[in-house]
Amino acid sequence: MGFPGTWMTESESVVYRVVPKCACSSIGQIMFYSDHGQFFDGDIHDSTTGLHKWSQEESQKLIERNVKGHKSYAFTCVRNPYARILSSFFDKIAGIQRNGKRYRGNLVPQLIQKYGIEVGSPEDDFAFDQVKSFRRFLLFARDTIRWRRPMEPDIHWSAMSGHISTFIVNGGRYDQVFFTEKFNEGMQRVLDHIETPHPVDLNAIPKFNESEGHGPKRAHKVSDYFDDLSRHLVWEIYKKDFQLFKYDFDDPDNKFPIGEVDLDEMHAKLGD
Repeated sequence: MGFPGTWMTESESVVYRVVPKCACSSIGQIMFYSDHGQFFDGDIHDSTTGLHKWSQEESQKLIERNVKGHKSYAFTCVRNPYARILSSFFDKIAGIQRNGKRYRGNLVPQLIQKYGIEVGSPEDDFAFDQVKSFRRFLLFARDTIRWRRPMEPDIHWSAMSGHISTFIVNGGRYDQVFFTEKFNEGMQRVLDHIETPHPVDLNAIPKFNESEGHGPKRAHKVSDYFDDLSRHLVWEIYKKDFQLFKYDFDDPDNKFPIGEVDLDEMHAKLGD
């Protein structure tokens, strides 16, 4: 199976396991900059040179050798599961993608038909009942994850622990897991442990948010989207994420973790 979703700088200064909706655009651009002294011109997910990625065949042997030998500092980044699934909905379901189209072609029409979701459009300024539609989307997300119906789960809403575990199961070990909510602090710790061809000043790095501006703005606080049933579904889908990454299940409005990630516990529980 190898190391899907793994990126590595060309200088092999650092290895990163991508977790969608967890600052991956910013992290990829920082890695690119640390090697080349400039950012990739465009969405870093579209780059095919300048950064080793498992999806690029010529990078696979290099990544595999590095990760299995633990030659470089390896890290990943996580995010509050409540905020992450909300972000997935507003970006991938309610939003218009960078190419000007809906995500995955017929996915949104299918959701409108089968789950009664509304998403509005740029023409009506995305006027729709966000809470009702999000809760119906959550049912759909649970169905994809639990029963793989009506489709396989999408990487943007499948559990973080699932993404992170492939790296461990196939022979990798993380040196750090940090929180999107404490991005500069966590990214700085990574930079403090590695030597890069070009120095990185995090305070001077612009924010790379590839999903911003393509869809509706969230109209309510986080907890308004999650009634008792929604929270039950969130626990069903993301129980391991809350437990391993120390997020607060009881208070959806508390986006910050309530503890540090225990790397030994994480490797033991995700390495089976």
